[in-house]
Amino acid sequence: MENQERKKRALSCIQPTGTPTLGNYLGALRNWVQMQEDFDCFFAVADLHAITVRQEPSKLRQQIVEMFALLLAIGLDPQKSLLFVQSHVPAHTQLSWLLSCNTQFGELSRMTQFKDKSAKHADNINLGLFAYPTLMAADILLYQPDCIPVGADQKQHCELSRNIAERFNGLYGNTFVVPEPFIMKTGARVRSLQDPTKKMSKSDENVNSFISLKDDKDTVIRKFRRAVTDSEAKVRYAEGKDGINNLMEIYSAITGLSLDAIEQAFEGKGYGDFKTAVGEAVANELTPIQERMNTLLADKAQLEQLMRDGAANASRVAGRTLAKAQKKMGFVQL
Repeated sequence: MENQERKKRALSCIQPTGTPTLGNYLGALRNWVQMQEDFDCFFAVADLHAITVRQEPSKLRQQIVEMFALLLAIGLDPQKSLLFVQSHVPAHTQLSWLLSCNTQFGELSRMTQFKDKSAKHADNINLGLFAYPTLMAADILLYQPDCIPVGADQKQHCELSRNIAERFNGLYGNTFVVPEPFIMKTGARVRSLQDPTKKMSKSDENVNSFISLKDDKDTVIRKFRRAVTDSEAKVRYAEGKDGINNLMEIYSAITGLSLDAIEQAFEGKGYGDFKTAVGEAVANELTPIQERMNTLLADKAQLEQLMRDGAANASRVAGRTLAKAQKKMGFVQL
């Protein structure tokens, strides 16, 4: 009976490269908070993945701590989930080597993200950039998750992890759970505020195009007031109104109002009123998160203790899987 009631295990990781945007929050992070109720969740700050592109050490250190604090601030609860920093669990890199020797060169060559990033960072096409899908497979397989929440851009890596797990199990006997990709009920697909045909991105050169989760209330409202719209000046959802459609989707995601209800609420009002309302709704959502994050960052000792606890708990689970894989491959264990 107990086995039937066991929650399915899920794992999600996020790189500490800059502050997430409103798009990251509404599209994924807010769903993680809900996932805690339905799944046995493992969440990691994937700092080892960040160094495939050169990072400034002091900035990286700060971003790792801030990302850990942010995940707590949005509502990830160490009493319900296991939250840790990837590099604090050495089993990730240890299993990665075992899996590297069971991953084919051709498989990694076909990864579209390697091709994209190689083009962007032509001066630093390093081995880590090529092999990081194998580290990602180790991240996943160490915790024996039943499912991996994936966005469209990670489907290929998820499939590779499944292939590696199946190959390893075929060669050495049943070792890893072969995880199923889990397409999450998507949050809002948030577009750029300055070019609503594009996705909102923190790497956009125009800072007015995205909302950072660290933007204060005045900045949020100012950016929404500057958002690109059309000349109709009527709040309605329709083809060819990309800017207003984007703002309506954001407002809907934050307030829970349907698109029809939003049209009715702003009947006869101009875009200025609507943009201000969206900005205020977003700022009211983000302000308590920012306050919790600042409180956490101010108590360095408590934050480090939470990191230590997360690392110890993750290491216990990961260590068992690593030992099993080493034994199956024929290593001498002490």
